[in-house]
Amino acid sequence: MRKGEIHNKGEISLQRIIDEIKKNPRINEVGAIACFIGIVRGKGKNGSRVKKLEFEAYEEEANKVLSKICEEVIEKNGVIDVHIHHNVGTLNVGEDIVYVVVAGEHREETFQALREAVERFKREAPIWKKEHTEKGSYWVINK
Repeated sequence: MRKGEIHNKGEISLQRIIDEIKKNPRINEVGAIACFIGIVRGKGKNGSRVKKLEFEAYEEEANKVLSKICEEVIEKNGVIDVHIHHNVGTLNVGEDIVYVVVAGEHREETFQALREAVERFKREAPIWKKEHTEKGSYWVINK
C-alpha cells in the first residue's frame, strides 16, 4: 500500500490504514495515532441540500502529490508515519471522502502533523469536487 493514494469508493478502509501503520518497524516509538476523516456533508456551499458529491482527480499526479506530502510530513520531529487516501467517484451524504492518518511519538506533534497534511492535500492535490444539490450542480474550489 502506498502512503498517499487515490481510490475508488470501497477500495480502502480506515482499519486497513491503521493496520498498515502498526506494521511500521518503528511502531514501538509511537504514542499516538490521529486521523482525519472527511465525509460528505448534507449542506452545500450555497446552503442547499446536497444529494451527492462527485470527485475527480488527475490520478497519476495526485498519487505523486499525496505521497510527497506524506514523505515531507514524516520528516517532522516526532512523526513516525503518515498516510493520505482519497476516494474518487460519486459519494453520498455521510460517506467517507478521505482518510489522513498520522502516527507520532506524542500527541502534540501528531496533531500538528495531521493538520499540516490535511491543509496541504486540500491545497496541492489535483482533486476536484462537484456538488449536486437540490438547486443544481457546481464545481467547488477548495482552499
